Amino acid sequence: MNKNIYKKIYELQKKIRFVEEKISINYKNYLMRCPTHLSIGQEAIAAASGLALNKKDIAISYHRSHAHYLAKGGSAKKLFAELHGFKEGCSKGVGGSMHLTDLKNNFYGSTAIVSNSIPVGVGLAYSLKINNQKNLVCIYVGDASLEEGVFYESMNFCVVKKLPVVFICENNFYSVYTHLKDRQPRQRKLYKLASAIGVKSNKFSQQNPYKLFLNLKKIFDKVRKDPQPYFVEVETYRYLEHCGPNDDTRLGYRSEKEVEKWKKKDPLKFTENYLIKKNIFKKDRLKSIEKAIIKKTNIDFNSIKNLKKPHFNNIKNLVYKK
Repeated sequence: MNKNIYKKIYELQKKIRFVEEKISINYKNYLMRCPTHLSIGQEAIAAASGLALNKKDIAISYHRSHAHYLAKGGSAKKLFAELHGFKEGCSKGVGGSMHLTDLKNNFYGSTAIVSNSIPVGVGLAYSLKINNQKNLVCIYVGDASLEEGVFYESMNFCVVKKLPVVFICENNFYSVYTHLKDRQPRQRKLYKLASAIGVKSNKFSQQNPYKLFLNLKKIFDKVRKDPQPYFVEVETYRYLEHCGPNDDTRLGYRSEKEVEKWKKKDPLKFTENYLIKKNIFKKDRLKSIEKAIIKKTNIDFNSIKNLKKPHFNNIKNLVYKK
C-alpha cells in the first residue's frame, strides 16, 4: 500500500471525527433543525470503504449516514448547511441529517426508515446490471436492519439475479437501547444469516483500518469483475447516544466501563500509533495534518452562518411526483 493511501485513510477518519464533534458541540445551540445520529467511534468503516470504492460506484446509507456521505466525497459545508435547514445544504435544507444526497459523487442518499436502504440499493444494483455497467452498489446497514423482512427478500433477489452489490453491516450491538444478545440467539453470527441465503459473506475487524481497506478493496474488485452479492459484517461501537450529541450511560442500558473499553480500542488512535511506529509519518507531520483538518472544519462550519433558510412555499418543487 502506498504512502498516499495511508495518509488518506488517516485524514478521512480525522475529518469525520472532527465534523461529528463540531456537530455535537454546537447541537445544544438549538439551531440545527433535525435529529442527528453521530458516527463517532465508527469512522474507520466509512473511511476504509469510501476509499476502496471507485468514483462511479454507488453508495446508499441509513440514518447514521454522515460518515458514509463524507467518505464518498460529500461536502462538510453542505452537510452543516443541511442540518441547519439552509437551501445550500446537500438536500436543499429539507432532508436533514437522515436524508443526505450527493449525486455528483454517486452518494444516492440515506434513509431514515430502518432497512429501507436495502431495497433501494438493490434496485440500483439491478439497474446497473440491466444497463451492463461495471460498477457496484455499496449498501450500508446497521445490525438492526437484519431484523426486518425486507433484508431476506432483497438478499434472495440479489442471489437469483447475481447483482453487483456489497452490503456493509455496521454492527454496533445496539438497536437504540436494546443489545443484540436480547434480540438474537447468542450463538447466531450475523454474517452467517447472509451466507444461509447463498450470499458470500465475511466478518472483519475495524481495529486496523488499513487491513479493513485491503479486505474491502479485494471484495469490491471481485464484485465488479464477477457481479454477485457480498455481505460484510464489521463490529464497531458508537461512543455517544443513539440519537443526539450526548453521553448516555446515565440511562443504564450500557455501562461507562463498556464504553471506555471500546474507546481504548479506538481505530483512530490505532491509526496514529501505527503510522508513527512504522515510520510512515512523523508525529509532527500528523499534528500538521490534524491542524489543517480542524481549520478547514471550522471554516466550513462558520461559513454557513449568513446563509438563508429555505423557502418552504417552494417545497412542492422538490417532490418526486406531483
